[in-house]
Amino acid sequence: MEKILPWFFLKSVPGIGNHTFKRLFDHFSSPDLVFKSTYNELLQVEGISRRLATAIKKHKLPDRVRRELDNTLQRGYRIITMSDSEYPPLLLQIPDPPPFLYVYGSLHTSPGCIAVVGSRNATSYGVSTTLRLCSDLV
Repeated sequence: MEKILPWFFLKSVPGIGNHTFKRLFDHFSSPDLVFKSTYNELLQVEGISRRLATAIKKHKLPDRVRRELDNTLQRGYRIITMSDSEYPPLLLQIPDPPPFLYVYGSLHTSPGCIAVVGSRNATSYGVSTTLRLCSDLV
């Protein structure tokens, strides 16, 4: 959990979306190094304003973030981050890839694969429709 916590921590900073997270990750190579960086080093990253650099330096980990991570791991999910070899390489090529993925089961990255992103609280209709669509695709 301690390896994953900095990823959740950085993502919880107000103003940090997937695109900004990727810029910070590309520049510093890890969320840990983002938090260890100086204010001036943060300003060297394209798209990081003084306001956002201040928010990063002053940010405190919200209790809800640690609870969310605990609940996720207790339910049997794994967290795959951009730095993990399992992270889908094609997903890294989009402009704003998610910094981490919640994985339940196995993650196959064969050429003929699809991924489905949806609601955590899907309706029964949504689940059945998704199953039908996905089975038609594969």
